Amino acid sequence: MDVSYYLLFILILIIPLIASININRAYSKYKSFENKKKISGFEVARKILDKNGLKDMYIVEVRGNLTDHYDPSKKVIRLSTDIFHGETIAAAAVAAHECGHAIQDKEGYKMMKIRSALVPVVNLITYSAYILYALSAIFAIFDLLVLSVVAVTAGLLFQIVTLPVEFDASKRGLQNLKDLEIVNEAEMKGTREVLRAAAYTYVAAVLSSLLNLLRIVMVYGGRDRR
Repeated sequence: MDVSYYLLFILILIIPLIASININRAYSKYKSFENKKKISGFEVARKILDKNGLKDMYIVEVRGNLTDHYDPSKKVIRLSTDIFHGETIAAAAVAAHECGHAIQDKEGYKMMKIRSALVPVVNLITYSAYILYALSAIFAIFDLLVLSVVAVTAGLLFQIVTLPVEFDASKRGLQNLKDLEIVNEAEMKGTREVLRAAAYTYVAAVLSSLLNLLRIVMVYGGRDRR
């Protein structure tokens, strides 16, 4: 293996790590800043959902840190404890983002529909990719390496589809925060910073998967030359 292979491997590990550090830094910073309205993430979500005709949607508390998500199968917004109860800029930002996903679902946002349809298939394929790659390396079976390339490519395409879904959810969340005057102009800077850092984690995942695909292709090319 040449130097470029090992460089790719290092970048695959470092890029997501940097993105993770960035989101944790932004989140930690702005979860210590109370919003002027002194309303919790739960209240923020409730206001946004009610404004968008989703008064019957539940908002529930879940354990963990940054485990917040919208569950399209059960039509429920799940907020981590700090976000659910927190009266902070970070709580407002994260709650608004998850509401953005709920609004996407209600309006039938095309990219979200595509992503939701791909989830079960891609989860299986992505998991299989690592198994296939390991088996191809252990038993030197060339066809398994080819299949692992296909599987990793499928996972990459899913992550690319995810990008517009996440960016759009943040855009919708920010607009609702403005419309409802939940955060003022000064607080909007911090809100954008939190959401931008969160978005970078998805960009980092795409870059990491792309580099991983390139790494596997390099192995493929090396075996082909032999």
